[in-house]
Amino acid sequence: MKSVLIGSGLAMVMFLWLNGINITPVFIAVALIFAVLYLMPGQGQMKLTNGGSSRDKSSNLNFDQIGGQDVAINELQEALQFVMQPEKIDHMGIRPLKGILLAGPPGTGKTLMARAAANFTSSAFMAASGSEFIEMYAGVGAKRIRQIFSSARKEAKRMNKKSAIIFIDELEVLAAKRGSNSSHMEYDQTLNQLLVEMDGLSQNKDPRILLIGATNRADLLDPAVLRPGRFDRQVQVDLPDRAGRAKILFIHTQNKPLDPDVDLDDISRATFGFSGAHLESLANEAAILAMREESPIIKQNHFREAIDKVMMGEKLDRQPSVSEMERISIHESGHALVCELLEYGSVASLTIVPRGKALGFMRRSPQDDQYLYTYKELEQQIMTMLAGALAEELRFGSRSSGARNDFQQAWNVAREMISSGLSSLGVVSDDSIPTDIIYKEGKRIIDSAENKVQAILDENKERLFELATCLSLQESIGRPSLEKILYQ
Repeated sequence: MKSVLIGSGLAMVMFLWLNGINITPVFIAVALIFAVLYLMPGQGQMKLTNGGSSRDKSSNLNFDQIGGQDVAINELQEALQFVMQPEKIDHMGIRPLKGILLAGPPGTGKTLMARAAANFTSSAFMAASGSEFIEMYAGVGAKRIRQIFSSARKEAKRMNKKSAIIFIDELEVLAAKRGSNSSHMEYDQTLNQLLVEMDGLSQNKDPRILLIGATNRADLLDPAVLRPGRFDRQVQVDLPDRAGRAKILFIHTQNKPLDPDVDLDDISRATFGFSGAHLESLANEAAILAMREESPIIKQNHFREAIDKVMMGEKLDRQPSVSEMERISIHESGHALVCELLEYGSVASLTIVPRGKALGFMRRSPQDDQYLYTYKELEQQIMTMLAGALAEELRFGSRSSGARNDFQQAWNVAREMISSGLSSLGVVSDDSIPTDIIYKEGKRIIDSAENKVQAILDENKERLFELATCLSLQESIGRPSLEKILYQ
């Protein structure tokens, strides 16, 4: 039909033009009709993901397939009982939950948990991103809000489900604090419609609807969204701990041929701060490295290199000069020597192969996850950061610009010590303490750490130079080689 209309229109335009008639008004009229018929309706539509249909492979996802989030999963499952046991809830006179907010860093599994929740409760599942509701046309976002709630009810009835779960990712885009967008009121209108829909939810009618939102910026959300009666529960989805990382690695390596000597617990210990998405990428990169080497199985060294790649990026083609390589070698050796002497077993590997923006890198391997630090432990972090530049100065008599990031990190740690009340200033407030006092105290902390590092390097000068020489020749040194060089 569209092709016929377009062809007829073009024929009419040609006929008028051949007969000497002014066709400018016709072009204007056609452009307006095209805008109305093709552009505006599309702005009122949105593509919804039906996560509960039999065609969606992820509809079979369950909570056992999600690792590292046992606390969050338990809390979410408790909240889902309000959907699964409506009669018991009514009998106890409990007000049904209308919304659950999943808050946490990116890549921690918030979307997976929402999909698993739909399978756990045997609900229809509708998914959308917060950005899909925001447009420049007035009223479009509010229309899309009404549409997704209406579609969820229809889909649940079509699938003979008693409940439906609507999942909105990037909720901070849709539900940001009202008044924060001064350009136009479309954001506020869309949020107002969401609040109205949530107030109108009734869990006593079939199908029951539960709204699950996900965000990594809960501080940006409007207070009206977080009040009881809308998002009643807030589930914190944090980065996994060591045991959680080991479980995630186990899940993502089930379909991969691993060498029997691969130690997933050792890998989890070396990946502190990794999210579930990072760990999935780690397992995938290790498999890619094994395939490049035409190895039939994935070995431990593939995982070690994959960790560096996930953290720092791919190896670069650029090659520093010989003099620069010597300076980089002594720099990384200084980091490794001081770190190892301060805490035995803390260095996993060091390399001078350029990756990302780094010309060299020392990877630490903490024995356990740590969330609280004493003054001594923070000071040791600063000492490790300063060791690279001081090793350069000891060997070449000068420092280089390569230590800039180290100095910035050291200053950040010193500021953290001051803010935490661990410095000689005692308990302070960041808002009230003068800037010059912060600078003087931070300088004192860094100068003290620098003197201690200088003493360690002077005492272990021969081991430092030997380690740097070996690193220059081998380019990368793992834990076994490091122990032979430092402790033989």
